[in-house]
Amino acid sequence: MAIAKAERLMNLALCLLGTRRPLSKRELRESIEAYLEAGSDDSFNRMFERDKDDLRELGLVIETVENLDGEVGYLARRDSNRLPPVTLDAEEAAALGLAAKVWQQARLAGAASGALQKLRAAGLPEDFDPSEAHGALEPRIPVHEAAFEPLMLACRDRRPVVFDYRKANAAQPEPRHVEPWALECWRGTWYLAGWDRDRGAERVFRLSRITGKVRSRGARFTAPVPDVVTVRETVASWAGETADRSALIRLRRDAGYPLRAKATAVRALGDGWDELEIPYGHGLDAWLVEFGPDVVVLEPAELRADVLDRLRAVAKG
Repeated sequence: MAIAKAERLMNLALCLLGTRRPLSKRELRESIEAYLEAGSDDSFNRMFERDKDDLRELGLVIETVENLDGEVGYLARRDSNRLPPVTLDAEEAAALGLAAKVWQQARLAGAASGALQKLRAAGLPEDFDPSEAHGALEPRIPVHEAAFEPLMLACRDRRPVVFDYRKANAAQPEPRHVEPWALECWRGTWYLAGWDRDRGAERVFRLSRITGKVRSRGARFTAPVPDVVTVRETVASWAGETADRSALIRLRRDAGYPLRAKATAVRALGDGWDELEIPYGHGLDAWLVEFGPDVVVLEPAELRADVLDRLRAVAKG
Protein backbone atom coordinates (compact mmCIF):
# COMPACT_ATOMS: atom_id res chain seq x y z
CA MET A 1 0.00 0.00 0.00
CA ALA A 2 2.88 2.36 0.75
CA ILE A 3 4.30 1.77 -2.74
CA ALA A 4 0.89 2.37 -4.31
CA LYS A 5 0.47 5.64 -2.45
CA ALA A 6 3.97 6.81 -3.39
CA GLU A 7 3.23 6.05 -7.05
CA ARG A 8 -0.08 7.92 -6.82
CA LEU A 9 1.61 10.96 -5.26
CA MET A 10 4.32 10.92 -7.91
CA ASN A 11 1.73 10.77 -10.72
CA LEU A 12 -0.24 13.64 -9.19
CA ALA A 13 2.91 15.75 -8.79
CA LEU A 14 3.92 15.09 -12.41
CA CYS A 15 0.46 16.07 -13.65
CA LEU A 16 0.47 19.31 -11.67
CA LEU A 17 4.04 20.19 -12.70
CA GLY A 18 3.55 19.23 -16.34
CA THR A 19 0.48 21.31 -17.11
CA ARG A 20 0.49 24.90 -18.37
CA ARG A 21 -3.07 25.52 -17.22
CA PRO A 22 -4.98 24.57 -14.06
CA LEU A 23 -6.43 21.05 -14.15
CA SER A 24 -9.79 20.34 -12.58
CA LYS A 25 -10.48 17.41 -10.27
CA ARG A 26 -12.31 15.71 -13.12
CA GLU A 27 -9.29 16.01 -15.43
CA LEU A 28 -6.91 14.78 -12.77
CA ARG A 29 -9.13 11.81 -12.02
CA GLU A 30 -9.17 10.86 -15.69
CA SER A 31 -5.38 11.16 -15.92
CA ILE A 32 -4.36 9.04 -12.90
CA GLU A 33 -5.21 5.36 -12.88
CA ALA A 34 -5.51 5.08 -9.10
CA TYR A 35 -8.17 7.79 -9.10
CA LEU A 36 -10.10 6.02 -11.86
CA GLU A 37 -10.23 2.95 -9.63
CA ALA A 38 -11.78 4.88 -6.74
CA GLY A 39 -15.14 3.36 -5.90
CA SER A 40 -17.15 6.57 -5.68
CA ASP A 41 -16.87 10.33 -6.00
CA ASP A 42 -16.64 10.67 -2.23
CA SER A 43 -13.82 8.14 -2.08
CA PHE A 44 -11.95 9.96 -4.85
CA ASN A 45 -12.44 13.37 -3.21
CA ARG A 46 -11.08 12.13 0.12
CA MET A 47 -8.12 10.48 -1.60
CA PHE A 48 -7.35 13.58 -3.68
CA GLU A 49 -7.53 15.96 -0.72
CA ARG A 50 -5.20 13.74 1.32
CA ASP A 51 -2.75 13.47 -1.56
CA LYS A 52 -2.82 17.22 -2.16
CA ASP A 53 -2.12 17.89 1.52
CA ASP A 54 0.70 15.32 1.53
CA LEU A 55 2.37 16.95 -1.48
CA ARG A 56 2.14 20.36 0.15
CA GLU A 57 3.60 18.89 3.33
CA LEU A 58 6.52 17.64 1.23
CA GLY A 59 7.09 21.17 -0.03
CA LEU A 60 5.29 21.24 -3.40
CA VAL A 61 3.65 24.62 -4.01
CA ILE A 62 0.17 23.85 -5.41
CA GLU A 63 -1.95 26.76 -6.60
CA THR A 64 -5.74 26.74 -6.60
CA VAL A 65 -7.23 28.74 -9.47
CA GLU A 66 -10.88 29.44 -10.26
CA ASN A 67 -11.76 30.04 -13.94
CA LEU A 68 -14.49 32.28 -15.37
CA ASP A 69 -17.03 29.46 -15.11
CA GLY A 70 -16.37 29.04 -11.41
CA GLU A 71 -14.58 25.71 -11.86
CA VAL A 72 -11.61 25.16 -9.56
CA GLY A 73 -8.34 23.94 -11.02
CA TYR A 74 -4.91 23.04 -9.67
CA LEU A 75 -1.34 23.41 -10.91
CA ALA A 76 2.22 23.55 -9.60
CA ARG A 77 4.26 26.16 -11.46
CA ARG A 78 7.83 25.11 -12.12
CA ASP A 79 9.26 28.50 -11.21
CA SER A 80 7.54 28.30 -7.81
CA ASN A 81 8.92 24.81 -7.15
CA ARG A 82 12.50 25.30 -8.33
CA LEU A 83 15.12 25.46 -5.56
CA PRO A 84 18.52 27.09 -5.91
CA PRO A 85 21.50 24.71 -5.87
CA VAL A 86 22.56 23.68 -2.37
CA THR A 87 26.25 23.44 -1.57
CA LEU A 88 27.76 22.30 1.73
CA ASP A 89 31.37 22.32 2.82
CA ALA A 90 32.75 19.40 4.83
CA GLU A 91 32.15 21.00 8.23
CA GLU A 92 28.56 21.98 7.40
CA ALA A 93 27.78 18.51 6.06
CA ALA A 94 29.25 16.88 9.18
CA ALA A 95 27.28 19.17 11.51
CA LEU A 96 24.01 18.49 9.71
CA GLY A 97 24.74 14.78 9.64
CA LEU A 98 25.26 14.78 13.39
CA ALA A 99 22.02 16.73 13.80
CA ALA A 100 20.20 13.98 11.90
CA LYS A 101 21.74 11.43 14.27
CA VAL A 102 20.52 13.40 17.29
CA TRP A 103 16.96 13.45 16.00
CA GLN A 104 16.99 9.67 15.56
CA GLN A 105 16.33 9.55 19.30
CA ALA A 106 13.15 11.65 18.97
CA ARG A 107 9.75 11.01 17.44
CA LEU A 108 11.03 12.72 14.28
CA ALA A 109 13.26 9.81 13.33
CA GLY A 110 11.44 9.36 9.99
CA ALA A 111 11.76 13.03 9.10
CA ALA A 112 15.42 12.97 10.12
CA SER A 113 16.09 10.02 7.80
CA GLY A 114 14.42 11.84 4.92
CA ALA A 115 16.42 14.98 5.64
CA LEU A 116 19.62 12.94 5.65
CA GLN A 117 18.88 11.64 2.15
CA LYS A 118 18.40 15.22 0.96
CA LEU A 119 21.70 16.18 2.57
CA ARG A 120 23.47 13.36 0.72
CA ALA A 121 21.99 14.69 -2.51
CA ALA A 122 23.29 18.13 -1.57
CA GLY A 123 26.84 16.99 -0.93
CA LEU A 124 27.01 14.97 2.28
CA PRO A 125 29.60 12.23 1.70
CA GLU A 126 28.01 8.87 0.97
CA ASP A 127 30.37 7.12 3.40
CA PHE A 128 29.22 9.33 6.29
CA ASP A 129 26.91 7.20 8.43
CA PRO A 130 25.37 9.05 11.42
CA SER A 131 24.18 5.73 12.84
CA GLU A 132 27.78 4.84 13.67
CA ALA A 133 29.34 6.04 16.91
CA HIS A 134 31.70 9.01 16.57
CA GLY A 135 33.29 8.82 20.00
CA ALA A 136 32.70 7.85 23.57
CA LEU A 137 29.92 10.41 23.89
CA GLU A 138 26.98 10.40 21.49
CA PRO A 139 24.46 13.25 21.08
CA ARG A 140 20.95 12.55 22.35
CA ILE A 141 17.81 14.64 22.58
CA PRO A 142 15.27 12.99 24.89
CA VAL A 143 11.70 13.61 23.74
CA HIS A 144 9.16 11.87 25.93
CA GLU A 145 6.46 14.53 26.25
CA ALA A 146 3.35 14.03 24.12
CA ALA A 147 3.12 17.82 23.71
CA PHE A 148 6.40 18.02 21.78
CA GLU A 149 5.22 17.08 18.30
CA PRO A 150 2.05 19.24 18.15
CA LEU A 151 3.97 22.19 19.59
CA MET A 152 6.80 21.71 17.13
CA LEU A 153 4.31 21.78 14.24
CA ALA A 154 2.52 24.80 15.73
CA CYS A 155 5.84 26.68 15.97
CA ARG A 156 6.61 25.82 12.36
CA ASP A 157 3.18 26.81 11.04
CA ARG A 158 2.74 29.84 13.36
CA ARG A 159 -0.53 28.53 14.79
CA PRO A 160 -1.81 29.54 18.25
CA VAL A 161 -2.45 26.68 20.68
CA VAL A 162 -4.36 25.96 23.88
CA PHE A 163 -3.20 23.56 26.56
CA ASP A 164 -3.64 22.90 30.28
CA TYR A 165 -0.56 23.83 32.30
CA ARG A 166 0.24 23.00 35.91
CA LYS A 167 2.61 25.40 37.62
CA ALA A 168 4.95 24.00 40.25
CA ASN A 169 3.06 25.72 43.07
CA ALA A 170 -0.45 24.97 41.76
CA ALA A 171 -2.66 22.09 42.81
CA GLN A 172 -4.59 22.02 39.51
CA PRO A 173 -3.66 22.85 35.91
CA GLU A 174 -5.18 25.86 34.19
CA PRO A 175 -5.73 26.58 30.47
CA ARG A 176 -3.17 28.67 28.63
CA HIS A 177 -3.67 30.37 25.27
CA VAL A 178 -0.25 30.67 23.66
CA GLU A 179 1.30 31.82 20.41
CA PRO A 180 4.26 29.40 20.21
CA TRP A 181 7.63 30.74 19.05
CA ALA A 182 10.32 28.15 19.67
CA LEU A 183 11.18 24.90 21.46
CA GLU A 184 14.52 24.35 23.13
CA CYS A 185 16.09 21.58 25.16
CA TRP A 186 18.02 22.77 28.22
CA ARG A 187 19.76 20.27 30.48
CA GLY A 188 17.61 17.39 29.25
CA THR A 189 14.29 19.21 29.63
CA TRP A 190 12.19 20.72 26.83
CA TYR A 191 10.76 24.24 27.09
CA LEU A 192 8.40 26.28 24.91
CA ALA A 193 8.74 30.04 24.51
CA GLY A 194 5.80 32.06 23.26
CA TRP A 195 3.31 34.83 23.81
CA ASP A 196 0.80 34.16 26.60
CA ARG A 197 -2.40 35.81 25.41
CA ASP A 198 -4.08 35.68 28.82
CA ARG A 199 -1.21 37.53 30.48
CA GLY A 200 -0.21 39.68 27.54
CA ALA A 201 3.47 38.83 27.95
CA GLU A 202 6.23 36.47 26.87
CA ARG A 203 6.33 33.23 28.83
CA VAL A 204 8.36 30.01 28.92
CA PHE A 205 6.60 26.70 29.61
CA ARG A 206 8.11 23.40 30.69
CA LEU A 207 6.65 20.66 28.47
CA SER A 208 6.55 18.10 31.28
CA ARG A 209 3.98 20.32 33.05
CA ILE A 210 1.58 20.36 30.11
CA THR A 211 -1.35 18.02 30.77
CA GLY A 212 -3.83 16.64 28.26
CA LYS A 213 -3.80 17.40 24.55
CA VAL A 214 -2.43 20.47 22.80
CA ARG A 215 -5.25 21.99 20.73
CA SER A 216 -4.57 24.18 17.71
CA ARG A 217 -6.46 27.35 16.90
CA GLY A 218 -6.99 28.79 13.43
CA ALA A 219 -6.47 32.43 14.35
CA ARG A 220 -3.34 34.39 13.47
CA PHE A 221 -0.63 35.56 15.84
CA THR A 222 -1.45 38.83 17.57
CA ALA A 223 2.06 39.60 18.85
CA PRO A 224 5.24 39.98 16.77
CA VAL A 225 7.68 37.08 16.88
CA PRO A 226 11.13 38.25 18.03
CA ASP A 227 14.10 37.69 15.73
CA VAL A 228 15.91 35.81 18.51
CA VAL A 229 13.96 33.78 21.08
CA THR A 230 16.16 33.42 24.18
CA VAL A 231 14.61 30.31 25.72
CA ARG A 232 17.82 29.06 27.30
CA GLU A 233 18.74 32.41 28.83
CA THR A 234 15.26 32.82 30.30
CA VAL A 235 15.20 29.34 31.81
CA ALA A 236 18.75 29.72 33.10
CA SER A 237 17.82 32.91 34.93
CA TRP A 238 14.77 31.20 36.45
CA ALA A 239 16.98 28.35 37.66
CA GLY A 240 19.41 30.71 39.33
CA GLU A 241 22.15 30.30 36.71
CA THR A 242 22.56 34.08 36.44
CA ALA A 243 21.81 34.83 40.08
CA ASP A 244 23.65 37.65 41.88
CA ARG A 245 22.44 36.68 45.37
CA SER A 246 22.94 33.70 47.65
CA ALA A 247 20.64 31.47 49.66
CA LEU A 248 21.46 29.38 52.71
CA ILE A 249 19.90 25.91 52.97
CA ARG A 250 20.21 22.74 55.01
CA LEU A 251 20.57 19.60 52.92
CA ARG A 252 20.38 16.01 54.07
CA ARG A 253 23.70 14.23 53.66
CA ASP A 254 23.95 11.94 50.61
CA ALA A 255 21.04 13.78 48.93
CA GLY A 256 20.55 16.65 46.50
CA TYR A 257 23.68 16.21 44.42
CA PRO A 258 22.58 18.78 41.79
CA LEU A 259 22.38 21.34 44.60
CA ARG A 260 25.80 20.33 45.87
CA ALA A 261 27.23 20.84 42.38
CA LYS A 262 25.98 24.45 42.42
CA ALA A 263 27.03 25.22 45.99
CA THR A 264 29.62 27.93 46.56
CA ALA A 265 30.21 26.77 50.15
CA VAL A 266 29.42 23.60 52.15
CA ARG A 267 29.66 23.07 55.90
CA ALA A 268 28.91 19.85 57.80
CA LEU A 269 26.30 20.35 60.54
CA GLY A 270 26.24 16.84 62.00
CA ASP A 271 23.18 14.62 62.55
CA GLY A 272 23.14 13.78 58.85
CA TRP A 273 22.79 17.39 57.57
CA ASP A 274 25.01 19.87 55.69
CA GLU A 275 24.70 23.62 55.26
CA LEU A 276 25.03 24.92 51.69
CA GLU A 277 25.31 28.37 50.18
CA ILE A 278 23.88 28.37 46.65
CA PRO A 279 23.14 31.00 43.97
CA TYR A 280 19.67 32.49 44.38
CA GLY A 281 17.69 33.54 41.32
CA HIS A 282 14.13 33.51 40.03
CA GLY A 283 12.68 29.98 40.11
CA LEU A 284 14.96 28.59 42.81
CA ASP A 285 11.94 27.98 45.07
CA ALA A 286 10.37 25.65 42.47
CA TRP A 287 13.63 23.73 42.15
CA LEU A 288 14.07 23.32 45.90
CA VAL A 289 10.56 21.93 46.27
CA GLU A 290 11.55 19.01 44.04
CA PHE A 291 13.90 17.77 46.77
CA GLY A 292 11.06 17.51 49.30
CA PRO A 293 12.03 16.79 52.93
CA ASP A 294 15.75 16.64 52.10
CA VAL A 295 15.98 20.45 51.96
CA VAL A 296 15.27 23.15 54.56
CA VAL A 297 15.62 26.80 53.57
CA LEU A 298 17.32 28.95 56.20
CA GLU A 299 17.51 32.31 54.44
CA PRO A 300 16.48 34.61 52.90
CA ALA A 301 13.05 34.76 54.50
CA GLU A 302 11.19 35.38 51.22
CA LEU A 303 12.67 32.24 49.65
CA ARG A 304 11.69 30.18 52.68
CA ALA A 305 8.13 31.55 52.49
CA ASP A 306 7.88 30.79 48.75
CA VAL A 307 9.05 27.20 49.27
CA LEU A 308 6.57 26.68 52.11
CA ASP A 309 3.73 28.04 49.94
CA ARG A 310 4.59 25.60 47.18
CA LEU A 311 4.78 22.66 49.59
CA ARG A 312 1.38 23.55 51.06
CA ALA A 313 -0.09 23.68 47.54
CA VAL A 314 1.31 20.24 46.79
CA ALA A 315 0.02 18.85 50.08
CA LYS A 316 -3.49 20.06 49.27
CA GLY A 317 -3.33 18.05 46.06
